[in-house]
Amino acid sequence: MKKINKQTITIAAAALVVGLLSGWLFFGGSSTAVAEHNHTEQANAKETIWTCSMHPQIKQNEPGNCPICGMELIPLDDASEDTGEEAGPDEIQMTQSAIKLAEVQTYTVKEGSPEKNIYLLGKVKPDERNIAALTARFNGRIEKLYVNYTGQDVKKGEKLASIYSPDLITAQRELIEAQKYKDTNPSFYRASRSKLKLWDLTEEQINAIENQGKPAIYFDILSPISGTVTRRDVSIGDYVKEGSPLFEVINLKKVWVMFDAYESDLPWINKGDTIKYTLQSIPGKVYTGTVSYIDPFINNKTRVAQVRVTVNNRDMKLKPEMFANGILQSKVAETTGQLLIPKTSILWTGKRAVVYVKVPNRKSPTFAYREITLGPETGNFYVVDQGLQAGEVIASNGVFMIDASAQLAGKPSMMNPEGGKVNTMPGMDMGGDDNKEMDESDDSGSKTSDKQQDAGATPMEFKMQLGKVVDQYLLMKDAFFNGDEQAVETAAKNTLNALDKVDMSLLKGEAHLQWMKYQKPIKENLKGIISMKGIEMKRSHFSIVSNNLSDAIAAFGVHSTTAETVYLEFCPMAFDNKGAFWLSDTKVIKNPYFGDKMPTCGEVKKEY
Repeated sequence: MKKINKQTITIAAAALVVGLLSGWLFFGGSSTAVAEHNHTEQANAKETIWTCSMHPQIKQNEPGNCPICGMELIPLDDASEDTGEEAGPDEIQMTQSAIKLAEVQTYTVKEGSPEKNIYLLGKVKPDERNIAALTARFNGRIEKLYVNYTGQDVKKGEKLASIYSPDLITAQRELIEAQKYKDTNPSFYRASRSKLKLWDLTEEQINAIENQGKPAIYFDILSPISGTVTRRDVSIGDYVKEGSPLFEVINLKKVWVMFDAYESDLPWINKGDTIKYTLQSIPGKVYTGTVSYIDPFINNKTRVAQVRVTVNNRDMKLKPEMFANGILQSKVAETTGQLLIPKTSILWTGKRAVVYVKVPNRKSPTFAYREITLGPETGNFYVVDQGLQAGEVIASNGVFMIDASAQLAGKPSMMNPEGGKVNTMPGMDMGGDDNKEMDESDDSGSKTSDKQQDAGATPMEFKMQLGKVVDQYLLMKDAFFNGDEQAVETAAKNTLNALDKVDMSLLKGEAHLQWMKYQKPIKENLKGIISMKGIEMKRSHFSIVSNNLSDAIAAFGVHSTTAETVYLEFCPMAFDNKGAFWLSDTKVIKNPYFGDKMPTCGEVKKEY
């Protein structure tokens, strides 16, 4: 056997140690790497949290639709992912995947000519300048009628009736006697003729009396204009007194079409504007007219002003009280060259208008929160008074998604303009100080925050009367949800009747004054719901009724016979994202502003 020396053993041992160390590093290190890799994969495989872009307090472990507004949920990571690019304190960065998911689109702000299509409802009315109302100028008896029915056409000077009048006979005798002194006492003669003229005798009739030399027993009533007899107030044998109505004659060869224009439409309407309109009774024919007059007063009940179009009606097809539907395409010349942005780019809080401006020269899509001041509405656009410049790029679609991302990242947002992390627990408010805007308002939409009365001090009788108002209101709310305009009007009338029965004398001092403040807009807007045509206009009045009625309940309390609890509910998307409140007897959302278009949009804000 060959002898192994000590050096060989040493080398072999060293090789073994190196091999073991290499194996440990390779296999052990690989095992650790695999373990760490598996751990990372497991961490990444954690369930994705899904949230709503409009209601970030909603969190679910699986995709679906928002239980509040019905919008599709988005991954929470996509809503608040950091792109790694440095952003300013007021900027929100979004990944490309989030941009695609939110379907964000942009619009370049530019100058344009504001245009707006104004839809008007109207009625055909007689031209007031062609209406003749005949009244008795003296006492007498109707001896004969030449017009036997209303609707009969007559010509100017045609006989309408004959009347016997002792007073008229006496006046004729005075004229015949005065004629003898025509040269010696001309003033007496002229006075006798003037008396007969004041009684509507024509020059020909007076001359005939003088020529005959004896008074006429019967006097003919003549039509002063050509037209249609629209009213006959006498019959043969009737005795009439001075001032009694006899006939009404209207010339319908020219008529007026009177359109109702709301306050918000008046800035867009000028004399000389063209209105195209149709009549329900003459389908398929489009008429064109020119605005000849705009009422200088607003009707305090209907809140509209009359806009007049004068129409030639020689074929007599346009009849008074026919309904007309008109469209006025307005171009306000003095405001040309103003900045215009689409409605979809604007977020509303009730008092502020917010847009998201795209930050230029960034690799990742980056947007900045900005408050702006808006001018009038113009079709699908708004005029911008302040806050934007031509050439800037703003988000025009997916704006809610961007705002939700800003909220989750603690950036300035619609409901939290100062920034900072928001509370996303269900049932909690979503914003900072601006939540006060939802609880404070004027007459037009959001909630008020007057100093509240002690509801416990309100007499129970008053609470029960207020409860009857609420009971009828809830029926009206359901009718709006169902889109039944006739049922809405019926419920509004019943609500108004219940309101009129509320005895305000039960309240004393400040409470009495506060109730009067709530009662007036409720009553006025209930009348608006009853009188206005079109369910969308009725809904705008319903919003104001809801605001003031909910404030009254908060101030005085309520005892309803149909609702154990009254809920105050809010939809942020109503009225072009301005938001609107309503009252309900159930937590189940039945949105009265959208009906079947978006029935579940809304959430409970308060319970009474």
